[in-house]
Amino acid sequence: MISQTTEYALRAVVFLAMHEGKSFTTQEIAQSTLVPMAYLSKVLQTLSRGGIVLSQRGLGGGFTLAQEANSLSVLEVVDAVDPIQRIESCPGGNHNKGSALCQLHKHIDDAIGTVERSFARSTIKQIASSAAKSSPLCTVKKSTKRTKKA
Repeated sequence: MISQTTEYALRAVVFLAMHEGKSFTTQEIAQSTLVPMAYLSKVLQTLSRGGIVLSQRGLGGGFTLAQEANSLSVLEVVDAVDPIQRIESCPGGNHNKGSALCQLHKHIDDAIGTVERSFARSTIKQIASSAAKSSPLCTVKKSTKRTKKA
């Protein structure tokens, strides 16, 4: 439903929201969110152009949120990197002139609309608060298997 780029953008933004007011380098964010640094660098540039994060160069620089996490919706982050595509016309062409979508594509678009509305209602602060109470974002589970000694 969402692209890899959107997933990485959301991880980075939620991480910044969990540490609101602090500035982090691309490397620090990449390590904490398990996003490849080169990919994250491009994602952060896109988020900066979209007004989601602020970038400060130099000593003590890094990335911070451009606005408070409680006023930033998940949809705003999604729209900044890879907007949700709604269905405006049937891919095969609609034979009923004047009608919007066939029943199949109307049903699919309604589902997409539900996701879009849910993202619009969800703030980054809500997700960051939930993540802080449970476990860090996308952590790698360490293996508990023990190897036998010969």
